[in-house]
Amino acid sequence: MMGRNSERGGTGGLGDLDDMYEAIILDHYRSPRNTAPVDSPDVDIEVNNPFCGDEFHIQFRLEDDAIAEVGITGRGCAISQASASLLAELVKGKSTGEVRAAVDSIRRLLKGEKITDEEADVLGDIEALGGVRKFPVRIKCALLSWVGLDDALKEHLAR
Repeated sequence: MMGRNSERGGTGGLGDLDDMYEAIILDHYRSPRNTAPVDSPDVDIEVNNPFCGDEFHIQFRLEDDAIAEVGITGRGCAISQASASLLAELVKGKSTGEVRAAVDSIRRLLKGEKITDEEADVLGDIEALGGVRKFPVRIKCALLSWVGLDDALKEHLAR
């Protein structure tokens, strides 16, 4: 984790780190994770960004306040697809509180705000999305699945 501290919340000059992050995003775009439909999901929603055409079908099933199974499918740009795949990979097995905290961390990361070392450890490869903040118009692409899942989770927990 040491090499990342200068990048958190900062700008530019990442060199090899940019290349590694680009590789992570391309890998998740080309081979998205957790795309299978979920049997008997607790939440089954559609989210979209009408301005760019990104859209996702998000399903998850909870067991003991944790996401036991998640499936995210959809279409859109490489950033939105990779972000949804990274999200699906992260949330599986996490408690609803941990998921909500991760959503908050990714929002702050994409706004260029500093995140703690602990938050970076939780996000892992998702920190690769931090480069999106250089292109403000793409932040909504990166956040679409995160905000959709968070809103659905809030609504489900309020029942």
